[in-house]
Amino acid sequence: MIRAKLWFRCAAMHDPVTPMVAQPALVGWEAKKRRVDLTIERAFNGEELVKRMKGWVTTDPYEVIEVVKKYGKLKVLDDRELVIEIEKEEAFNGLQDALLDAFGPEVDIEMVKKAGK
Repeated sequence: MIRAKLWFRCAAMHDPVTPMVAQPALVGWEAKKRRVDLTIERAFNGEELVKRMKGWVTTDPYEVIEVVKKYGKLKVLDDRELVIEIEKEEAFNGLQDALLDAFGPEVDIEMVKKAGK
């Protein structure tokens, strides 16, 4: 299993950026006839987190998701860090090429080294 960071170009500063969960979403309810004092915290999944980048990066995150899904799976590790999980190195290389073809230098990936290696 290979893990890779997904880097976008920031629309404002043009620096490479990757989304991360700073704080889980807080979801609650509004009842029509009574008060509901119940909330839950829920972290985003990988695709939800990438979709939240719309307007903040120079590409359409929905299009990036479609390219990534052909080669691997977007995942949030430890409820915080976005990675792409890819089965084989050939798929990593294929994804790298597909992102370059589709988005040029606006989106790229970087292999994540395992701890201690």
